[in-house]
Amino acid sequence: MKTAVIHFIVLGIVSGLTSGLGVLPDGPLNAAVGGTMMFTTTLTPPEKPFVFVGWIFIHNNIDANIISSTSTNNTTPTYEGRITLFRSIGSLELRNLSLNDSGEYRVTITPDGGVQMTGSTRLEILVPVSSVTVTVSNTDLVEFNSSVSLSCSSSGSSLSFHWLNGSSEVTASDRVQLTDGNRNFTLINVTRYDQGPFRCRVFNPVSDGTSDPVNFSISFGPDDVNLNKSPSSENYLNGSNIDLSCSADSKPSAQFKWFLNGSLLFDTGPELRLMNVQKNQSGNYICQAFNNKTLRYQTSQPSAITVVDKAGVYLSAGAIAGIVIACFLVIGGALGGGLYIYKTKSNTNTQPCKTVELEESVYENNPEYIYENTK
Repeated sequence: MKTAVIHFIVLGIVSGLTSGLGVLPDGPLNAAVGGTMMFTTTLTPPEKPFVFVGWIFIHNNIDANIISSTSTNNTTPTYEGRITLFRSIGSLELRNLSLNDSGEYRVTITPDGGVQMTGSTRLEILVPVSSVTVTVSNTDLVEFNSSVSLSCSSSGSSLSFHWLNGSSEVTASDRVQLTDGNRNFTLINVTRYDQGPFRCRVFNPVSDGTSDPVNFSISFGPDDVNLNKSPSSENYLNGSNIDLSCSADSKPSAQFKWFLNGSLLFDTGPELRLMNVQKNQSGNYICQAFNNKTLRYQTSQPSAITVVDKAGVYLSAGAIAGIVIACFLVIGGALGGGLYIYKTKSNTNTQPCKTVELEESVYENNPEYIYENTK
C-alpha cells in the first residue's frame, strides 16, 4: 500500500510537469510590451489555504524565482511592484511587460493535506503593430497596359500581412502576385475596376494596424461610342436643322472628330449642328472618339441623313395624281360655268352687231379664252 501511494505522488508530479494537470491554460500566451498578463489557474479556493504557492520563470534553461508564499510572501527584488499573487487560487498577475519576460512560467501548489500540483505555460511578449505604410511604383495607369507593385512595411513583431481592395481581401490569382510573406503585392495588366482603395492590414496576436488607402487613376477607353440624331429621322427637308451628338465611355474624356461619307469634316467636339441643311449634305455621318492617354480610337456606327424637297417628303405619286385630276375637274367646272354665262348674256343682247364685253374675271383663268385670244 505504501508503495502504491508513493507511485501515485511521483506520477502526479511528472504529470504536472508535462500537462499541468489542467492547472494553467495551454500556451503560448501572448501579451504586448508594456501590457499585463494574468496567469489564471483553473483551481477553486480550497476549504483550507494552500500550504505553499510558488512561481518561477525559466529562460534559456535558467530558473529564476518570482515569488514563493507560505505564511508570508517572498518576492524576488526584480519583480517587486510588478506582480500580485492571488494566493487563494494560486494565480499571478505580471505587469509592465518587456520583451525579456518571454519564456516559460511554472507554478507549484501544495494543498493542505493534498498532493502537490505543478503546471506550466509559455508567454510570448510582442511589440504592437504601428506605422503601417505602403509604397507604390505608380498611381497613373493605363488599362490593359500597366502593371503596378505595392510594398507594405510596419513596426512590430510576429507580423502577418494582408491586402484589402475596399472591404474585400486580395488573394493570389493570374493577375495578382503576393510575395515575401504577402508584404509585396503586384497587380498585372490593370483594368478600370482596379482603382481601389487598396490598403495593407498588418496584425499580430496582440494588435493590428491598417495603412492609408492607395487609389489608382486608370485611363481607359474609348468604348461604346454612340451617335444620336435630333430630331430622329432618315429624311429631312431642305432648310432643316439637325443636331448630332456623340458619346463614349472614356477616361479622360474622349476627343471627337466627324466624317461625312468617309471625308473628315472641320467640326470637332461631341456635338455637330447642321443648320439650314441642303441636299449636298446627305450621306452617312460617323463620329470618331480618341483618348490621348490610352492612344486608342473607336468609331460609331454610320448614321444616314437624306435631305429632300418638301414634295418628296409629303406627296406620294398617288397623291400627286389625285391632285392633278382634281385640278382638271375644277378647271372643267370653271369652263362650263363661263360658257353658260356667255350664252345667257348673248341672248339678252338686242344689238347683234354690238360687241358684248364680259368681265375679265370670268375668263382670266379660262384656258380656252386665253388660247382664243392669243391666236
